[in-house]
Amino acid sequence: MTVTLADVAARARVSPATVSRVLNGNYPVATSTRDRVLRAVDELDYVLNGPASSLAAATSDLVGILVNDIADPFFGIMAGAAQSQIGGPGDGSGRAGGEKLAVVCNTGGSPERELTYLTLLQRQRAAAVVLTGGALEDPSHQAAMAVKLAKLADAGTRIVFCGRPPLPDSDAVTASLAFDNRGGARRLTEHLLELGHRHIGYVAGPLERTTTRHRLEGHREAMKAAGLHGDEESLTVHGPYDRRSGYDATRELLAREGEVTAVVAANDTVALGACAAVRDHGLRIPEDVSVAGFDDLPFSVDAMPALTTVRLPLAEAGARAGRLAVGKEKAPAGGIATIDAELMARGSTAAPRG
Repeated sequence: MTVTLADVAARARVSPATVSRVLNGNYPVATSTRDRVLRAVDELDYVLNGPASSLAAATSDLVGILVNDIADPFFGIMAGAAQSQIGGPGDGSGRAGGEKLAVVCNTGGSPERELTYLTLLQRQRAAAVVLTGGALEDPSHQAAMAVKLAKLADAGTRIVFCGRPPLPDSDAVTASLAFDNRGGARRLTEHLLELGHRHIGYVAGPLERTTTRHRLEGHREAMKAAGLHGDEESLTVHGPYDRRSGYDATRELLAREGEVTAVVAANDTVALGACAAVRDHGLRIPEDVSVAGFDDLPFSVDAMPALTTVRLPLAEAGARAGRLAVGKEKAPAGGIATIDAELMARGSTAAPRG
């Protein structure tokens, strides 16, 4: 039996008009009310304008691009590049035109918001969804994501991951473009070891993110291969991917481990904070302490000194994700492609003082 708007309203304990406002986004609705409506939509598997089976060949011209933080250049670069490739001829739909409207959805790193945006995009019969950046390593969220993505795929939506590893036990994703975070981190630490560093502090990202785990694993693989392991925890501080985290964590590392000669930061923004902390500690970069980042964001080469980092081809990956989303490019073999990371050795790293 077809689920109606009235059924959703009854489940959510609101009026049909309120359900319509939530789904159309054309009138302010309290957050708690909207969450209740979207939960009812999910539970009843309600699809706007009819059952899902009738929409498989009737997706809209909307493409959603999900980012954690649009103000972060890491996400902004990928989203902008993806948007540049969305629209125009050759979208694989067989329809005239092929223009698409790309909408950037800023989750703020919230798993609940990520699911809410996917629900809204499903309601709007999105032609494609691009999810950028690392994933949350929480079994319950991963299970909810698998269900949500399966519903989107069943309705004819293409799903592309960009900079995100494949979702376990899910075949709903059209293509996954995963960065080699582990390999890039390993090469970065090997660079510092080759310079002669042995006491290397690590400012990691949030514990629950795949990007954090993969980069930290690469760093520790290199340290272990050099016979330097056993005190990993004392040399690691976790925090958000922002400048303040880099500053506070580096101050802590310098106070905690007086022999630290190098600091590896979770990303380039964190590295800027690390550099400020080193200088405020009365030390020089790289003469006293080397600092390295990750991502090779545009400002990295203009830092003083220029920041040693690992380059991820963010624009290239984002553009490819955009083409995959609209069918301008075929999915890689097996649906998964690993994108290489490149070491960029610059002035912020040097051999430790003898």
